Amino acid sequence: MTKKRAIFLDRDGVINKKAKEHDYIKNWGEFEFLPHAADTISQLNKKFLVVVVSNQGGISQGLMTADDVNSIHANMQSELEKNNAIIDKIYVCPHYIKEMCACRKPEPGLILEAAKELNIDLPNSYMIGDSLIDIEAGKKAGCKTILLADTSAAREAKPHFTARSISDILYLVN
Repeated sequence: MTKKRAIFLDRDGVINKKAKEHDYIKNWGEFEFLPHAADTISQLNKKFLVVVVSNQGGISQGLMTADDVNSIHANMQSELEKNNAIIDKIYVCPHYIKEMCACRKPEPGLILEAAKELNIDLPNSYMIGDSLIDIEAGKKAGCKTILLADTSAAREAKPHFTARSISDILYLVN
């Protein structure tokens, strides 16, 4: 069976606006799409599987439940589908940083799980995120990486590519 190429997207800061520092998007009312996210995902769907890999440590901290996160994701997918944009699968790490699990980025567990389940060709896939931990997880999994950030963060993360916004990645992936 031929392996598929994928775009792995972090959620907060890539698809939607991030919550304030040390907070989480806890319900659909707090979720706000970033400009061009749906259009970009729709374009990516033409060449790649689109997979979300997201740390949601607020679950283990009791700030929200897995059902809350699943509801956010169901609404997100419904809104994206209205724009012909499809998320093929969503993987979530519910653990807080102190739990030292293999699925919380910067560890590559979510990406590796997706690769196994969805038959993904990791060296020809991309991890796109807005933080150093996203880039580190992508590198550990063997993906190409794209950081959505300013240049000072890019120097530290050493991604394969940088972009100012999600729409800019369309020029970087092939």
